[in-house]
Amino acid sequence: MTKNKRFFAGEDESDFMPIIPINENDAEDKNLIIPDELPILPLRNTVLFPGVVLPITVGRDKSIKAVNEAYKGDKLIGVISQKDTNIEDPDAKDLCSIGTVAKIIKLIKMPDGGTTIIIQGKKRFELVKMLSDDPFFKASIQLLADDEKPENENFEAYLSSIKDLATQIIQLSPNMPTEAGIILKNIESAGFLINFVSSNLNADLTEKQTLLEMHDMTERAEKLVHLLQRELQFAELKDKVTNKARVEIDKQQRDYFLQQQLKSIKDELGGDSNEREVADMKKKAEAKKWPEAAKNLFNTNVQKLERMHPSTPDYSIVYNHLDLLLDLPWEEYTDDNYDLNNAKKVLDTDHYGMQKIKNRILEYLAVLKLKGDMKSPILCFVGPPGIGKTSLGKSIAHAVGRKYVRVSLGGLHDESEIRGHRKTYIGAMPGRILQNIRKTKTSNPVMILDEIDKIGNDHRGDPSSALLEVLDPEQNNTFYDNYLELEYDLSKVLFIATANNLQNIQPALRDRLEIIDLSGYAVEEKVEIAKRHLVPKQKEAHGLGKVNLKLADKVLEKIIESYTRESGVRELDRQLASIMRYQAKELVLNEKVKSPITADDVENILGSARYSNDIYKTVNMPGVVVGLAWTYVGGDILFIETVLSDGGKGELKLTGNLGNVMKESAITALTLLQANAKKYGIDVEDFGKKTIHVHVPEGATPKDGPSAGITMLTSLASAFTGRKVKPYLAMTGEITLRGQVLPVGGIKEKVLAAKRAGLKEIIMCWQNQKDVEEIESAFIKGVTFHYVKNMQQVLDLALV
Repeated sequence: MTKNKRFFAGEDESDFMPIIPINENDAEDKNLIIPDELPILPLRNTVLFPGVVLPITVGRDKSIKAVNEAYKGDKLIGVISQKDTNIEDPDAKDLCSIGTVAKIIKLIKMPDGGTTIIIQGKKRFELVKMLSDDPFFKASIQLLADDEKPENENFEAYLSSIKDLATQIIQLSPNMPTEAGIILKNIESAGFLINFVSSNLNADLTEKQTLLEMHDMTERAEKLVHLLQRELQFAELKDKVTNKARVEIDKQQRDYFLQQQLKSIKDELGGDSNEREVADMKKKAEAKKWPEAAKNLFNTNVQKLERMHPSTPDYSIVYNHLDLLLDLPWEEYTDDNYDLNNAKKVLDTDHYGMQKIKNRILEYLAVLKLKGDMKSPILCFVGPPGIGKTSLGKSIAHAVGRKYVRVSLGGLHDESEIRGHRKTYIGAMPGRILQNIRKTKTSNPVMILDEIDKIGNDHRGDPSSALLEVLDPEQNNTFYDNYLELEYDLSKVLFIATANNLQNIQPALRDRLEIIDLSGYAVEEKVEIAKRHLVPKQKEAHGLGKVNLKLADKVLEKIIESYTRESGVRELDRQLASIMRYQAKELVLNEKVKSPITADDVENILGSARYSNDIYKTVNMPGVVVGLAWTYVGGDILFIETVLSDGGKGELKLTGNLGNVMKESAITALTLLQANAKKYGIDVEDFGKKTIHVHVPEGATPKDGPSAGITMLTSLASAFTGRKVKPYLAMTGEITLRGQVLPVGGIKEKVLAAKRAGLKEIIMCWQNQKDVEEIESAFIKGVTFHYVKNMQQVLDLALV
């Protein structure tokens, strides 16, 4: 349906029509006399239907003259639509052949010189002949017969549909007055209903003219229903789109209103927190000392952050990355303390012994003091657990005056833990190296890489390979972290790695490390460590700091020898803790403690001795030899026993959970013994008559290594000759088929283990003499060393 306006001021006739119905059955209309010749008023944009009233603005000269002429007479004028609305000055051929006779109800002269008339359609006519076109159109016409209402059910159905469809269109059209629906309901004339709806139909001029020209009212009604259905579909679609747009606009307006309220609240509270944070970042960046690449990246990302809304997912990603850039100490370093005397004093106070390591640290400080700057070495402390590798790193940091940080690598199996994750991943963070650099707020800390030999390796990557760049002094000045997306200089960091077993470290990584071996402690060292560190620490931990509680050296030795079997001091620390707990209980119950603590008190508190050296001091049967072994927890002592049984065929049995190397050592020893049977005084036929059984006790513990060769041969020789092995004797070394004795490793741990066991003599290869000389003489006092070159010397020394 068309829009409803009262008047339209334009250059020509208007197609804007008010809904003004009339009663077609007026007496005036019945008595109306219409002449055969009438002035003609061409309309450009509309079609006038009988019974409908329209306001028309007339602007063309011919049209104004025609209106004035008609208004002077009977006020009747013929209204015809133009075929082409774009023609400004139409000819007779440009006009339609059928129009409507109209009566000018009112004529109004407008201030701008135009004329507005209100006309009322009366009857349809057909243009017979154009009589003149100057000064206005005048034509002879022939009236068309009035339509008669058909008497059939189809027509009534059409009328009902017209009313329903028109009503629905009016309801969906916001510009249509609500009165239009009421008017439709009150129209009783079928002809006028069709004309009224057709006049207000939102259709092309051609379609309206077609409706006017139709003589059959049923066809006209059917055509109108079709046009109304099309307009209803368009109105429904338009209403749907409008409502959707209105909902979106309403939501936007609501969000805008809430945002403005939130902004007002934030302003009252001191401004937007996100804006304050960004401003604080910029202020902090101005005073930041960092490389140009980091500065440029920060400026780029902070501009990106300012354009983002805080609720977007990327906001937190960019913010956290900027926060890391600001927190990292790019070119911030602590001042090293180059006072070597002070460093030596600190190291001696914190750790007893370890002269080799202390000298290495002092050498590093000396070079640093002379040169002023150097790439930090990558030290790796290798030794059994509990000897103070990690705490030594803390002492080094204290001595040098640097900050200390520890990175535990045990069980690490994800490469991203070292290099960091891509920052777009959920839960992404920088690698542990940069995390700890960030925490210490300095670019030259002492960083302990703890348990580097226990790094895992699976489908998520190889962290030990990622450490290659970190621990290479030639590369770590450009270490790249995936999260940071920039290179970071790690060359000033003093890395100290710790490990129990070098064999578990990747060869390429081991090549980048400066290996420093930390052997186990001797009994004398453990006594000093207990007196200086462990006892005071445990007293303080158990609330006995002010209590006069003493342990004599002999008592500490008893605890060490009878209740511990270790290279380090962790078990000793636990035993001392047990004594302190007992004393704390006594203090609470009896309000006093016994001091000094005696050996009998130790046995009363800790129970019977767990370990005894007596079994190692005497060997009262042939075939039993004491050997020395190295384990990752330090040195240890083991028996090798050989028994010969009659009725055999010379087969060799090996038991005790032995590895391949030890099995091969046993076979080599037997072959060597068979080849030199006469030399060693053995009957050759015995080898074919006996079953030879070699056993290493504690079968639940796997045993392997290349240091049991001479022990195996001595055990076999003792069994075949019937000669016992000298008491208080242990040995270590490998043999060849030619009878030569080869050197082995782990000498200090093995020697200290023999000393702890109370053994007095040790046989080893002459090439291991240099390793023994590195051990402090006080620790091996009372132990005699025999250095040999071949098995004959071993048997001469061992068998009695």
